[in-house]
Amino acid sequence: MRRLATFAWLLAFASPLAAQSISVEELAPAPEQPLVTETLESVETVEATTGNQISLRGLDKVNGRSADYEIKTGASAEVFGLLVTLRECRYPSENPTGDAYAYLTIRDPQDGKVFFDGWMIASSPALNALDHRRYDVWVLRCRSV
Repeated sequence: MRRLATFAWLLAFASPLAAQSISVEELAPAPEQPLVTETLESVETVEATTGNQISLRGLDKVNGRSADYEIKTGASAEVFGLLVTLRECRYPSENPTGDAYAYLTIRDPQDGKVFFDGWMIASSPALNALDHRRYDVWVLRCRSV
């Protein structure tokens, strides 16, 4: 009895707007386009100066604390629960306050597990970022001291 009432209700309130009509049309093939052979413009090269110290910032994502650190080339520093080693840093010769690039190795100080090993760019920290569940580290600047 209940099914019959539900079916009757559906019939009473069904409208022609609820019905759909589907039409299938075949698309015309795309016109063939000639292979484009354009000459690329030359890429501007920027001279880089090798620095010997970086400034970086560490963030503990659990409690929201952040701290800034200075690390010299070849040295390591403990940033919250991570050991950060600077191998090399560079910055534009013509613009010392410009973009900095640093080659970092970030690992767990207890078991030596490597979380990050590569170049980190100051202006785009998300481009090549540290992937850690609790901590975040990014480069602020590179300089020669």
